[in-house]
Amino acid sequence: MATYAVGDIQGCLKPLQALLIHIKFNPKLDTLWVAGDMVNRGPESLKTLRFLYHLRHSLKIVLGNHDLHLLAIAAGYRNPTPSDTLNDILNSPDRDILLEWVRQQPLVHHDKKLGYTMVHAGIPPQWSIKKALRYSQEVETVLKSKKINAFLQSMYGNEPSQWNKHLKGMDRLRIITNYLTRMRFCTTTGKLELNTKAGLNSAPVGYLPWYAHTKRKTNNDKIIFGHWAALEGQADHDNVFAIDTGCVWGGKLTMMRLEDQKLFSANN
Repeated sequence: MATYAVGDIQGCLKPLQALLIHIKFNPKLDTLWVAGDMVNRGPESLKTLRFLYHLRHSLKIVLGNHDLHLLAIAAGYRNPTPSDTLNDILNSPDRDILLEWVRQQPLVHHDKKLGYTMVHAGIPPQWSIKKALRYSQEVETVLKSKKINAFLQSMYGNEPSQWNKHLKGMDRLRIITNYLTRMRFCTTTGKLELNTKAGLNSAPVGYLPWYAHTKRKTNNDKIIFGHWAALEGQADHDNVFAIDTGCVWGGKLTMMRLEDQKLFSANN
């Protein structure tokens, strides 16, 4: 029995299948953690989603910004961009089954026994794992409810840029979602800068990668995240594991075995 975590797949099915063959993944014994962005930008979004749905009983998934983007387009609240590769899902006869499954997934996954937490983008410095799980559940509850359409309609935007426990309604849900699915750089108090997407050397003045703040509440927690391909898998901080290595951009798809932190990769 082993547990593996894989970075942003984004419709790159062939490298995923190659990795699963390489590690001799047994869905009856092993578990695969998927760090969000299952689909979009890659060539086989529909096939990837169907493949993961078939493996669903052996998966632990957190949603990424591209997965939420799929839900928003499907609901009619967002138009596809020229770079989106979601039409095959939107036009598939099983779209409703697949989309219903997607919206049931969490934004944070924590395994107390293994000692790891997985999130797509990150956890802001001022939140503990306990708080991240509590706040993420607020969004997850809405995604699973009849209020999902109102959320998807108001999900996009960079404001508010900082958490305040007194926030309510869609502003509260938006900042939670932006932290967990879009964050790269922030201040020590969690103020977001969402425009910069390059590597560490591009940090705006006064901002650091979310995981680099010395007073971060999760400094002693093991966190697996994707989202930030420009890091090329190198976060260079203890207990932080960046596993998006830019497969969809011509890089590699990376998996980490949680039990010994061994890495496996396959070219796109």
